[in-house]
Amino acid sequence: TMKFAILALFVAGAYGCGQSTFPPVLSRVVGGNDARKHSWPWQVSLQYSAPSGNWYHTCGGTLISDQWVLTAAHCIGEKKYRVYLGKHSMRNKQEPDSIAISPSKLFTHPEYDSWKIRNDIALIKLSTPVTFTDVLPHGQPCYVTGWGHLETIGPMADILQQALLPVVKHEICSTPDWMGGMVTTNNICAGGDGKRGGCKGDSGGPLNCQGKDGSWEVHGVVSFCSSFGCNYHRKPTVFTRVSAYMDWLNRVRIHTIKHISKLKQQKYMFGYLHKAVLIHCNLILIGFI
Repeated sequence: TMKFAILALFVAGAYGCGQSTFPPVLSRVVGGNDARKHSWPWQVSLQYSAPSGNWYHTCGGTLISDQWVLTAAHCIGEKKYRVYLGKHSMRNKQEPDSIAISPSKLFTHPEYDSWKIRNDIALIKLSTPVTFTDVLPHGQPCYVTGWGHLETIGPMADILQQALLPVVKHEICSTPDWMGGMVTTNNICAGGDGKRGGCKGDSGGPLNCQGKDGSWEVHGVVSFCSSFGCNYHRKPTVFTRVSAYMDWLNRVRIHTIKHISKLKQQKYMFGYLHKAVLIHCNLILIGFI
């Protein structure tokens, strides 16, 4: 099977695991700023094919290994999809070192509830593995990234956006003047300052938080925001908490690897992902090789 190298993502001089040569410029996503090119190398654009034959961005996602993408369940439907890696500008159709890969399988959580917005998490298996030439940003904690709307009623972003969103603890976020019963302990709330937040088109993208060792970890998947708007005071962006779904993520991936191994009569060695947060390069080493 041919493997593609996303050279722009992992170039010589990378600082180490979960870090990149291009540190993000830390300051829409609503209220955000343009991200530095390739500073969030695991960010992907999930796109669908329209009847016209054109492709359109619909959601974000996170590349968590050489062949798996994490996104939101509400992003997955009956459309034809592709996953675009290495993108920075949506207007630039010929970006060097970017590539579109079709999915081989789509997995939405079996208990996803679109009405109550529960268990809003999904996995996409790429039809072609990505070859990592090195490892991955280096900067400040907890950023949402995406190409979603720059305002609640406004245009979609052309350049990948980033915004710092302070995490709001569940005891506060679940109160009536915040998000109330819309959130459970399987969610993470971040933002709510009335200035910055995720918006339509950011769904499925990551909540990037920096660990103590300086590497970046994906703690959440953009799920929803308030009907009041994307940057309303005390109405933060709500994420699906990745740590709450580790068992399901492991079951899907291990079952798929076993199935492929049986079909091709090949041996795949893999460990069991046991960390409560997703560290990009550790996922590759622990869960997929």
